[in-house]
Amino acid sequence: MSRGIVMTSRNDRSIPELFSDAFSQLAKLIGNEFDLAKAELSQKAGQVGRGVAMIGVGAVIMIPALVILLFAAAAALMHAGLSDPIAYLITGGAAAMLAAALVAVGISRMSGDALKPSMTIDQIQQDQAAAKEMVR
Repeated sequence: MSRGIVMTSRNDRSIPELFSDAFSQLAKLIGNEFDLAKAELSQKAGQVGRGVAMIGVGAVIMIPALVILLFAAAAALMHAGLSDPIAYLITGGAAAMLAAALVAVGISRMSGDALKPSMTIDQIQQDQAAAKEMVR
């Protein structure tokens, strides 16, 4: 014979017992919210770490490749008839634009909106609404 769990509800609880239960549940809720916030902020910190690592690795890999490509581009421009200074200026400007684009992508991954603990904020707002309903 299987026995199910029977939940009983006491309707004859006193006001101090009700307040005690409400404060106990509120304390548990606050603890859960802190746990959620810690987990989400840890995830966001990992996201920042990965963004910084991508910027660093991209910069290290890009430097020698970019130098070779810039010399090749400058040589092609010189071969096409441009003067040496103009060829180097054009290739340097192109490299600067590429570097700016990489930095912009890295910075966007670390923006305030990308790192905001949105799940925690949403959950707190839901909990506030639920707490207001319980008080009514």
